[in-house]
Amino acid sequence: MKAELAPLVWVSIFTALLWVPYVLNRMVVAGIGATVGNPSDPPAPLSPWARRLRAAHANAIENLVVFAALVLAAELSSISTPIIVAAGWLYLWSRILHAVIYALGIPWLRTIAFTGGFVAQMMVAWALVTA
Repeated sequence: MKAELAPLVWVSIFTALLWVPYVLNRMVVAGIGATVGNPSDPPAPLSPWARRLRAAHANAIENLVVFAALVLAAELSSISTPIIVAAGWLYLWSRILHAVIYALGIPWLRTIAFTGGFVAQMMVAWALVTA
């Protein structure tokens, strides 16, 4: 696998699995029936950390779209630089930190972790527009 794509694969796997902890929490808090049944209004309750993790998951999905589009555009354009590789790893670790810090409810650090992911996106974008 190309070095530019490896972080994208790992962050995609991480994002794909991010729902598991908060769904397990829903099973504990609301029961299996409320978890696997049709959605209710209001939705089945979650612990505060699980609500925050669900929000972090939604944010991860939203930002993965942008990051993946940029990395895949670089790949399709045959643009390969150490900056893109570094940005990929920065993005992956920023998103992991963002999810953990968000679940823990630490707002200032959450914003810093989010900003790391944004900077990584802009690094790839810059590599694309200056190639």
